[in-house]
Formats: sequence, C-alpha cells, structure tokens
Amino acid sequence: MLPEETSWLTVPDVAERLDTIPGKVRRLVEDRALLGQKIEGVFCIPEAFLNGEEPLKDLAGTVIVLLDGGFSEEEAVEWLLSHHEGLGVTPVEAIRWGRKTEVRRVAQVLAL
Repeated sequence: MLPEETSWLTVPDVAERLDTIPGKVRRLVEDRALLGQKIEGVFCIPEAFLNGEEPLKDLAGTVIVLLDGGFSEEEAVEWLLSHHEGLGVTPVEAIRWGRKTEVRRVAQVLAL
C-alpha cells in the first residue's frame, strides 16, 4: 500500500517541471527513467521520482532490477515509496542520498 503522503504529478505537470513536452515524459516512462501508475484513470508519476528539473538519477537502473526480478510496475512504485526496515528509509530516499548500490542489492534479494 502506498504511503498517503505521496505527491503525484500528471504527465503534463511533469513536462512543465522538466521544461519539455508530454511526449518526452512518456518516452522517459517507456525508457524506465521514470515510473508511474494510473490514479483514478489518470497516469501519474510520484514527485519523489524527480530531482528538480530532471528524473532522479539512478532511478532507472533500480526500476530495471525490480521489473526484471518479477515486480509489476505498480509493485515497483509501491516498493520504492514505502519505508524499508533494512534501509531505514524508503528506497527512493536512499537512492536520493547516493545509496543506489545498497537499494539494488535489497531489490535483487527480494526478486529471488
């Protein structure tokens, strides 16, 4: 279950934030640089997956590890945004703090 405090942005919102067009945002999603899910019929991306005016660095590699390990996109989003006891924070926060290797190691173990 996703944390209630998650802030979601629509594709046009993300495009504005990244100073680009919605088509480019959709391409970032296709390339796994960003990940999102439908909320009440509208595709949205967690604001936590952005770092200012660009996608969060190192998110894409972690998303690929999760999806290759059998996670659905929705499960990957939930895992990235939920507190993880072993990390002490959410995986996306750990990535933001430069702990991508640790996050990916945990993701690989979960995928086994």
